[in-house]
Amino acid sequence: MNWLEVQRVGALVLVQDRGRPGFAHLGVGRSGAADLAAHDAANRLVGNAPGAATLEVTLGGLRVRATGSVTAAATGARVRLSVNGIDVPDYCTLHLGAGDELTVGHPTDGLRSYLAVRGGIDVPRVLGSRATDTLAGLGPDPVRPGDRLPIGEERSEWPATELAPPPPARLRPVVLRVRIGPRHTMFDADSLRVLTDQEWTVTPDTNRVGARLAGSCALTRSDTTEMPSEGMVPGALQVPSSGQPVLFLADHPVTGGYPVIAVVVDDDLSAAAQLAPGDVIRFSQVTSPAWLSPRWGDNHARARQRR
Repeated sequence: MNWLEVQRVGALVLVQDRGRPGFAHLGVGRSGAADLAAHDAANRLVGNAPGAATLEVTLGGLRVRATGSVTAAATGARVRLSVNGIDVPDYCTLHLGAGDELTVGHPTDGLRSYLAVRGGIDVPRVLGSRATDTLAGLGPDPVRPGDRLPIGEERSEWPATELAPPPPARLRPVVLRVRIGPRHTMFDADSLRVLTDQEWTVTPDTNRVGARLAGSCALTRSDTTEMPSEGMVPGALQVPSSGQPVLFLADHPVTGGYPVIAVVVDDDLSAAAQLAPGDVIRFSQVTSPAWLSPRWGDNHARARQRR
């Protein structure tokens, strides 16, 4: 059996896969890789099955040693990547020999990087998934120095290419498209304008559950009626009493009692997952309302089942 021996970790390193859907009625969210597109790209580069687990590396700082031959790839936030101190490219298939050390540096753009190895990280499944859910406390513990991470057998066909184009450099500010609703009618007309007209800054109060945003003008409710809890989805912009929205990410709560003014579209969730403290974002409205999203309908129905 081959494995990765962890030499060093940075801020946070977690095992992640595509998550554990279907348990919202039990109060368990999907979780999984925050940037699913980057996670999937890393798995494709090493020829893994779609369900193989990767390492989600927040703010870099990871160093691992290969025991036996290992094929690896890193995607997501752009980082300096090196093998035995020699720079190598990200978004490219890498072949490590026994004893080689792979280092993931600190991001130059983005927040979360994904390290895949051919065969996947082989840790025990919980409710069908190897993902770490930081809110529910499910899945493996965060990776620590000294850990030995076994490599599994979740291989698939080799990729057609050993090089995948990395995403373009992010715009400044980052633009996220949103569908307005479902609780936009609880806010005054000025708040709907402020949501898309002003810039929002990602605060340090940011993790896999969500990113708290700060803007010069707060959002104001015109309807202060107490809401019953209802289902939440990734990308929901929930507005607490402060009027400063929280952008829900992969480990968001299944239900919430504050109104959701808008929801980030599915195709922009990967960009949302790469937001770091200090990043500035703008929201751009698309025409279809939030409640037409399949994600919203599925989670809202499950939330009703719990009540």
